[in-house]
Amino acid sequence: MKIIVCKNYEEMSQKGAALIADVIKSNPKAILGLATGNSPIGIYRNLVAAYERGELDFAEVRSFNLDEYLPIDPTDPNSYCAFMHENLWDKVNMKSENCNIPSGKSVEDAEAECRAYDARIQAAGGIDIQLLGIGRNGHIGFNEPADALLMGTHPVTLTESTLIANGPLFDDPAKMPRHAVTMGLGGIFSAKKVLLVANGKSKHEAIRGMIGDEVTTSNPASLLKLHPDLTLICDEEAYNG
Repeated sequence: MKIIVCKNYEEMSQKGAALIADVIKSNPKAILGLATGNSPIGIYRNLVAAYERGELDFAEVRSFNLDEYLPIDPTDPNSYCAFMHENLWDKVNMKSENCNIPSGKSVEDAEAECRAYDARIQAAGGIDIQLLGIGRNGHIGFNEPADALLMGTHPVTLTESTLIANGPLFDDPAKMPRHAVTMGLGGIFSAKKVLLVANGKSKHEAIRGMIGDEVTTSNPASLLKLHPDLTLICDEEAYNG
């Protein structure tokens, strides 16, 4: 595991974007695993700026997102699909057919969609670099702390701590979905490279658990220590508390 501690969020974002940009430059047909939430926004901003400067070309890049709320319409402004359109997809020259995210439209079809999503990733050749954030309880994607964690993409019931953390992002927190679809640990670990970013004091305990000696499903991010090519980029507050 490579750990890079930055002074602030902007430096973290610049370094994270640079790592992803290097992957795209070395392989114009790169497969990106993408994440949502506050932490990656700065990375997307820097990638868009690099595209606008003519330094990056996304024409043949494909992406697969980690997760989506369930149920939610992709056009809902609170959906992760809408988040990706706003922060990256609509601001670079990615083709719409190359932008993939789990469908959260139907609870009844969720299991079949999960199997199909994993098949699409496999058919694409696997993910070259997987971008991750980390929840305050150590969750990655929506793989929440549990006695056992699943390998494939799957539906989940969100924990109370996640509902509390994400609820304020909704105009009406009471309308936040209580379920989600998330890529499993098998999908995350299949990526050739994993980049996890974290900022702020609220992530300190999760980060300490992640980089400590224990590997435990009570902090799902701690399992990432087993990945052969993991980079953690965080700010001083997340690292030092």
